[in-house]
Formats: sequence, structure tokens, C-alpha cells
Amino acid sequence: MNNLLPLPVLLPLIGAAIALVTGRRPRVQRAVALVALLGVVAVAASLVVLTDRYSTIVLWVGAWPQPLGIALVADRLSSLMLLVSSVVTVTVLIFSMGQELSERKRETPVSIYHPTFLVLSAGVSNAFLAGDLFNLFVGFEILLFASYVLLTLGGTGQRVRAGTTYMVVSLLSSSLFLIAIACCYAATGTVNLAQLGVRLAALPPDVQQLLQFLLLLVFSIKAAVFPLSAWLPDSYPTAPAPVTAVFAGLLTKVGVYAIIRTQTVLFPDRHLSTLLLVAALLTMIIGILGAVAQSEIKRMLSFTLVSHIGYMIFGIALASRAGYAGAIFYTVHHITIQTTLFLVTGLVERRGGSTSLNKLGGLAALSPLLGVLFFVPAMNLAGIPPLSGFIGKVGLLEAGIAHGGVLAWTVVVFAVLTSLLTLYTMAKVWNRAFWRSVPAEVAEPELPTTGETATDEAPAAEPDEPAPSAAGTALATRARTVTPARRLPRQMVLTTAVLVLLGIGLTVVAGPLYGYTVRAAGDLLDPRVYIDAVLPLGIR
Repeated sequence: MNNLLPLPVLLPLIGAAIALVTGRRPRVQRAVALVALLGVVAVAASLVVLTDRYSTIVLWVGAWPQPLGIALVADRLSSLMLLVSSVVTVTVLIFSMGQELSERKRETPVSIYHPTFLVLSAGVSNAFLAGDLFNLFVGFEILLFASYVLLTLGGTGQRVRAGTTYMVVSLLSSSLFLIAIACCYAATGTVNLAQLGVRLAALPPDVQQLLQFLLLLVFSIKAAVFPLSAWLPDSYPTAPAPVTAVFAGLLTKVGVYAIIRTQTVLFPDRHLSTLLLVAALLTMIIGILGAVAQSEIKRMLSFTLVSHIGYMIFGIALASRAGYAGAIFYTVHHITIQTTLFLVTGLVERRGGSTSLNKLGGLAALSPLLGVLFFVPAMNLAGIPPLSGFIGKVGLLEAGIAHGGVLAWTVVVFAVLTSLLTLYTMAKVWNRAFWRSVPAEVAEPELPTTGETATDEAPAAEPDEPAPSAAGTALATRARTVTPARRLPRQMVLTTAVLVLLGIGLTVVAGPLYGYTVRAAGDLLDPRVYIDAVLPLGIR
């Protein structure tokens, strides 16, 4: 069964290679991408069952002698994260396939989009399964390469500027990660996580603390923990809707996963609870205040994304079974709900012609189904009972109260306040975009003058289609200006509806799922479970 472990990485990479070769055959590309990611979902589901039944599964790649080779490790935590991420990834892929041909050519160029999307999936899988720091670094670098390409699709000035910021921050964190890896190797002679878990304990306390701070700094940048989160709200909103959705759902959670893994395996007795509680508190407050101040839905959701990372850091800071269980459950919930909301925002932009609350109105009457698709995950994000967001937050709040202390109680209070302000931001979107009538200045847009053009908006022609004439382009531009709203493709709506139902499903299966996260948290609190599975006693 350990031979399953390379497949979540290999299947997307093989699919990406085939997609590159078949770049002139979009249908083949889409089919290959879909089959590869469905294969990852199947493997991830199998790993969840197997790890829950048999505990940790390990594969040493290439038959290299232990511990010199590359170890892939799946336990309850990594298998669950792999399953949720693969389900979300394949759903976003299907959503992007539902775009009309002209929009795909402009927003997600087929010959580039699918191979890069598959590489992104491989990077996520590799990060979750990595059994050593350097392989984890490789996973992050795969993510960096693929995410930069996806972020700048279309080559508009706004996307290139956002991509530049994202790239600079990512390169900085990658450089710090390399420094941290070098320091760990210099101090212990290994980068294997299990072996580090044994050898770090023998180092002087100040050396352990330095290494822990370095790794925590790196992963906090990846996870967008305040004050290292300023890059995110300016980077994500500029990308196409499917790209923004998968970024918001997954990329920061890989950083959260890395924090959990290193804190529990490498530094089980050095929790840094005070530092992490302060970081969680500030991340919640600054993030949600930023969201309240926004009038653009994508930026608002980006700030709520930052804010709710604070809940996960809160659970990690408590360093208890209840805290870790709540953090894992909330991470699963947030991946699903945040991705759903960004997909719904893509539909809002398509139907209403904008994502600015100053230009939207009447969407509930115009498209009642779209209103439902937004309302359900929005209430889930806000933590309205009995949805999964409420269950996850209650679990974290109970863990914080059980932990005790002034700082923990302070975070509990502000976690409730953050939830209320999240409800306020979602209510603002609903009131202005869905409930009120269309603003007068938007209801009757002016016709473009003769000199106005929209070459950036004109879709590229297919190789086997004649290029549109100048007159046809002008008429299309005029029509888009007069009527910005467009129909909602059935496939995009159905895919989003599936994710909405999946979010509701998390509520239905909350009992068994929370039980699974409690068992995963128990494994985390006993690092010997991970270490003994990866390394026999004789080679530590």
C-alpha cells in the first residue's frame, strides 16, 4: 500500500507532460488534466482510509539507504489535507472548463493553463507528503513556479504587477527556507524530519530556538500570518476566478500544514504558545478590519482569508489535542468554503459585470440561484450554526477556554468578535450586491465614443476560426459596454453548487470528521508515532 504514495505527485506531473505535448488539442488537454486529478482524488481517499486503519505509511523512494533517500510519509493529517486539496483542485478545474471558448482564450490560455495547473497540484501533494525539509522546499518551489505562471495569465499590467510582488515575497521566503535548512543540517547532519525530531532535542536550547524561529518565519510568510500577510490582498484578486479560488483555498494552507508538522515533530516541547497566540490575535483583527474597509468583493475575501488563518494559528498555539483537532477541522472547512466563495465571486463578476459593490445590485432578483450559491457559504464562513464554520469555531473556543490564561481568553473574545465582523462583511456584500436595486449610475451605462477600443478584452481567435473583423470587434465591445451581464454557463454553476453542497456535507459528517481530526491530533501530540514509522531505532 505504500506504493500509492508517489502517485499524487506523479499523476499530475505525467498529465502535465502529456498536456504540453498535446498543446494544439484543447479537448485532449482537458481530458488528461481531469483524469490525472481524479486519480489523485482516488489515491488520497484510499490513503485516508489506510492511515486511519493502519496509522502512518512510509515509502523510501528509489531504494536509497535510510535515512539518505527521499521519504514520502502519509499519516492522518497529511492524508486528510491531500484529499481535501485534491477534491477542491479537481472541482476548480471543472469550473474553469465551463468557461466559454472566448473567455478561456483570454483568461486561461489552454496550452499554458492545464499543464501549469497540474504542476501546481503536484507541488501541493509533494508538500503534504514530504518527509524531509528539502523535499518540502522542493514542493514549495514547484508551487512558486506554477502559481506565478497562473497569477500572470493574460499578461495584463495589473496581473504582472501583482505577480511581481508575489514573486519577490516568495523568493524571499524561499531564501530564508534554504538558510533554515542549511542551519538544521549544520547543527544535526540531517534534514529528515523524523531524524531531526530525535537530534534537535540534544542541541542547546538557544540553538533549538533559533532554528524554530527560522522555520516559523518561513512558514508564516507562506501562510500569510500577520505581519507577514501584506502581500496576499494585493496578489490574489487580480488573477482569473479559477486561479484565485485555488490559490485562496490551498496555498496558505500548505504553510499552515508546515507549521503544524514542524512544531509537533521537530519541537514538541517548545510550543512558543505566547508568540503564536499574539500572532493569531493580530492576524484575526488586522485581517477582518481590512475586510470591513473594502468595497471590492475579491479584496474583501482576501482579507477575510488572512483573518481566518488566525483561527488555525490559534489552535496550533494551544498545543493541545483539542487545539490541534480544532485547527485541522477548521483548515478543512476553510479550504472548502473559501474556494467556494471565490468561485461564486467569479460568477458574480460574470453576471453583474463587476466585483465592486459600488457597481453591483439586484443580483438576487436577476439570478436567485446565484444568491443562494453565495448566501450559504457566506453564512458558513461567518460561523452561523449549525454549519461547519460554527462547529470548527466552537471547537477552537472550547480549546482556548480549557487552556486558560489571560492571553488565551483574549484571543477567544476577539475570535468571537472576528466572527461577528465576518458576518457583517458578508451581510454588506449581500445587501449591496444582491438585495438592493442596481445603482442609477450603473443601470444606464453610456455608450463608448468612436475613439474607444477594447483590444485587451477582445478574445483571441481559434486557429481554425477566422479572425474577427474590426467592425465585429467594435460591435462586440459596444455590446459588452451596454450590457455587462452575461449568462452563467451551466457547468460553472453546477460545479459551484457541488462545492456549496460539499460545504454543507462537512456539517452533515461533522461528527465522524471531528473524530478523525481528534485522532490525527493525538498522533501529533506523540511525535514518536511519526518518528518510529519513518526510522527504525538503529539508524537514528
